[in-house]
Amino acid sequence: MNLDSQTIQNLALLLETCQLEQRETEKVTNTHPDMDWEDAYAIQDELLRRKLARGARIAGLKCGLTSHAKMKQMGVTDPVFGFLVDDYIVAEGGEVDTRQLIHPKAEAEICFVLKHALRGPGCHIGSVLAATDFVIPGIEVIDSRYRDFKFDLKSVVADNTSASRFAIGGRPMRVAGLDLSTLGVVMEKNGEIVGVGAGAAVLGHPAAAVAMLANHLGRRGQEIPAGSLILSGGITEAVTMQAGDRVQVRIHDLGSVSMRFV
Repeated sequence: MNLDSQTIQNLALLLETCQLEQRETEKVTNTHPDMDWEDAYAIQDELLRRKLARGARIAGLKCGLTSHAKMKQMGVTDPVFGFLVDDYIVAEGGEVDTRQLIHPKAEAEICFVLKHALRGPGCHIGSVLAATDFVIPGIEVIDSRYRDFKFDLKSVVADNTSASRFAIGGRPMRVAGLDLSTLGVVMEKNGEIVGVGAGAAVLGHPAAAVAMLANHLGRRGQEIPAGSLILSGGITEAVTMQAGDRVQVRIHDLGSVSMRFV
């Protein structure tokens, strides 16, 4: 690590304040170009500590920038990982208050719920499928705290991978007999199709993203607990949302999930 503990606390405070006050800031690597990956995840850890201290509860984990479409859209090259808290939960068909966000974008996700814990290193797609209780459709709303939604990988990790809101819905399905890589995904905005893809858009197979998350946590002496919800990453490019918009995601065999922006 290159940053001291006070700097890490200050940067976490900055990013959380921007989230709570709905204002942008420059990416943190502009002022701290020497920060490394451990620093970035330490800032994210401090963000989580602050939220838990205020009474939030962990609601799940997320993988970000896991599709080539998203990597190209955001100008980055590797997946990143973050956390979800209960403040981010939106009921299926529910409302997202845009006054609480900066510049929200929605993306379609295949979500996993585990029946067994997963721990790396050495976790692979087979490990994830064996540990999965069911999969379910999801929508994630990402909302970077950085100006113009532009960042590098270390900055977005520090910002908890732009986590903001999410909803799950549709039909929970066991993975036995499902080919998650070929599941068709359609995202609609106000009744018009704005994204089409398949599960394979996420690293060739969405379970690969969950395996990478388990291996990442394993290197830090952690695991994905049994019962966890994991968002495996956006399948198509994220789509900008404004008050008055409605987004719906339909996934073959899994049904649909939607939310409205007000």
